[in-house]
Amino acid sequence: MDRLELRERLLSLASARQGEATLCPSEVARSLSDDWRSLMPAVREVADQLIAEGAMECTQLGRVISSAVLAKGPIRLRLRRVSSAD
Repeated sequence: MDRLELRERLLSLASARQGEATLCPSEVARSLSDDWRSLMPAVREVADQLIAEGAMECTQLGRVISSAVLAKGPIRLRLRRVSSAD
């Protein structure tokens, strides 16, 4: 799977969410392939690129964490919230 396609799908699905709504990385993988489980590592890696660029946030148990790849267990993704302090 092309990383650019994963990136575009991640941003597209996240942009479609209202407010601070999040998405599961598996939603991205499932939208691209019936063999979605094999895409999960790549989806998390692309999410980390977007996190490093400041475009996305990764949350676990409601708290923002620094990496989708390093997280153990379920995570959620969303577009990065921009506050007035940013």
